[in-house]
Amino acid sequence: MTLRNSVTPRSAGEVGHYDIETDVLVVGYGAAGASAAYEAGLAGANVLIIDRAGGPGGASAMSGGEIYLGGGTPIQAACGYDDSPEEMAAFLKAALGVGADAAKIDEYSAGSVEHFHWLVDRGVPFKPTMWDAPTWVPPTDDGLMWLGENSWPFTELAKPAPRGHRPTANDFGGKLLMECLSRAAESVGATTLFDTYAATLITSDDGAVVGVVARRYGKELTIQARRGVILTTGGFVDNDAMLATHAPQLLGHTKVSAGTDDGSGIRMAQSLGAAVRHMSAAQVGMSLIPGIAARGMVVNALGRRFINEDTYPGRIGQSALFRQNMGGSWAGDDTAIWVIVDEEGFEDVPEPQRWGVQPTHVAETPSELEQLTALPAGSLVETIHRYNESATAGLDLDHHKSPRWLRPLTPPFAAIDVKAGIRPPSESGDRKGTGASVFTLGGLHTDLDGHVLNLNGAPIPGLFAAGRAANGLHGFGYISGTSLGDGTFFGRRAGTAAARCH
Repeated sequence: MTLRNSVTPRSAGEVGHYDIETDVLVVGYGAAGASAAYEAGLAGANVLIIDRAGGPGGASAMSGGEIYLGGGTPIQAACGYDDSPEEMAAFLKAALGVGADAAKIDEYSAGSVEHFHWLVDRGVPFKPTMWDAPTWVPPTDDGLMWLGENSWPFTELAKPAPRGHRPTANDFGGKLLMECLSRAAESVGATTLFDTYAATLITSDDGAVVGVVARRYGKELTIQARRGVILTTGGFVDNDAMLATHAPQLLGHTKVSAGTDDGSGIRMAQSLGAAVRHMSAAQVGMSLIPGIAARGMVVNALGRRFINEDTYPGRIGQSALFRQNMGGSWAGDDTAIWVIVDEEGFEDVPEPQRWGVQPTHVAETPSELEQLTALPAGSLVETIHRYNESATAGLDLDHHKSPRWLRPLTPPFAAIDVKAGIRPPSESGDRKGTGASVFTLGGLHTDLDGHVLNLNGAPIPGLFAAGRAANGLHGFGYISGTSLGDGTFFGRRAGTAAARCH
């Protein structure tokens, strides 16, 4: 008896007939899937896209829309910044953490300007203006933003240049990006089948992937893919069993997904002997407003600073969860993370950009604030004293925050508990939780053309992957825009490679 959730591949010999036939089958219709479908169709292949949801978009459509691009794009030049593929690659190799894929980063950086023009040619608009302050998502339609390139330690490793390219939309631009990419896929004849869940892969006697068994409205469908199957099914943050196996520190936190990142594509490929990489790696978004944090301090449960607050905010989250929280549990106050700021710093961030955040505690003295937050006696008093000494001197010897954001904190002081949550303007409802919002970075091991590799490092014939189903560029670090960036870039590669298979 075959279990309903089994991913054991189906032998082509067991398939009596195929309900649908195509050249290239793309499983998942986010940014990576749309890019793969476009290039496969452009190369002359008949393309079918299936998605378990009722329409295209997935997590890509819900995202901020930032795409990490550089090397000298027209937007960078218009905003007065020089950049090169070498400087871009140097930054990414450091920022994307231990285990980052150097070969993919080099390829991605070298092709970044071309990829920018490809996106523009697909109708994605970028405005040649700059947002010049720490933020998750600018409230404007500015086309360029910093993503930590101008913060320590990266200022020591590569020439700083902003590379966060944003589609021309106020706030979140993922929906606009997906509208452009889905139109592009349809323009080359790609067809779609929604409400369709890929369950298992179909393989020939020689081990090549030749199709997929899917379910639609309770009925089984067999789909033949004459040239290849491309998995763009997302990560596995929505699968608690997989998290428990690979990344238990992510359990219990807010999930950043469209609710469909169940790891199904990864599991299907693993059943054929596919290799995976960095399955415990994750992005961690802390519930803080970067503009407020940069103007103050972020402290841990010991009342101590642990990172430069002007850095890319995802680095603050990763450091908080993976380094400060040694026990891996956010169950109690021993894992508290606080943003400490004074009235001037708080008010300096315009109210709409605070996303509804209010101080959890307010006090006239560090000692009183320390008591209200239940931080260890003397800890916050000492931390604020040392911070103010550094700010007065204009040099942060402890964590190297840029002098631009260094200013002595003066009464009254506020403490903001990250567990109170933040809510972007486009969302509603209570966002209280652990203070962390997470998604997975690990996935299938692929080569530069999106071939899924087996445990011996050889390509599995007929099988490709891109987007968060693959590990992509990432080691154990993350920068906004690198998911949409590598998903679209290597999705294109996978589409072209699949179309050429015969």
